[in-house]
Amino acid sequence: MEPEVPAAGEALDALIHALHATHGLDISVYDQSFLRNTIDKQLTATGLKTVAAYAGRLAERRPEAETFYRSLRIGYSEFFRDPLAFALLEQTVLPELAAAKKQSGMGELRVWSAGCAAGQEVWSLAMLLDELTTAGERPLPYRIFATDVSEADLLLARAGQYNDAELGNVRSRHLRRCFARHGRSFTIVPRLRARVDFSAYDLLDKRSSSPQASIYGGFDLILCCNLLLYYKAQDRRSILDKLCGTLSPGGYLVTGGSEREIVAGHAGLGAVAAPAAVFRKRGKTT
Repeated sequence: MEPEVPAAGEALDALIHALHATHGLDISVYDQSFLRNTIDKQLTATGLKTVAAYAGRLAERRPEAETFYRSLRIGYSEFFRDPLAFALLEQTVLPELAAAKKQSGMGELRVWSAGCAAGQEVWSLAMLLDELTTAGERPLPYRIFATDVSEADLLLARAGQYNDAELGNVRSRHLRRCFARHGRSFTIVPRLRARVDFSAYDLLDKRSSSPQASIYGGFDLILCCNLLLYYKAQDRRSILDKLCGTLSPGGYLVTGGSEREIVAGHAGLGAVAAPAAVFRKRGKTT
């Protein structure tokens, strides 16, 4: 009699348990469809036939387990990645926030880039804010808090150095104003660097509501793009609750376009302009 093959769900649970038990790596927060797709690619790459066999391999080989764990953290980004969302930010959201700050005299405009990867999103925002806030007679200070769980990505983001191919979406005026050229690479100028705080932060950390550097949250704008869809439903809710809780009244949240329906069901957030994945915190503004 042939041995019974575990059901797909049981085999996946066994892999999750094996990683945690042998190496202390927790992948239980990730959406199961995402996990299965990633594992299927690894089965093809390794020539293994079953999830159970791959689980055994990961349990025996810590370097391979760590490589698999890192592969689950999607770090891809590009400048002005979502043209529709960034157009809405440039033309409507940021000018409105800046005008409200100036009128109220309430200090700097505060932004959180949650899951900043290698920094393209952060510096895209900084370019728009630099252009907006330095116009007119009364410059408006701003601060961007940029976080990620990957120290390797944060190192790249802090460096702010990119090659020609990575700057295809950057306008020529922003390239002139916001970058210094060094041979075939371009580096973010000190003026923008001074406005950004980078730090490691896990959005699922239940001990804190916002990055330590921000002290209390109170963000006027949060970008959390192309991250929610990789997590389980309950963890998506936890992240959204945290983001909504740290937004100031009337503050804005921007997510990835494929996450629009995920955010649309949150009671504390209302869509701004479909089909852009831009939302505003419900409640009175100050």
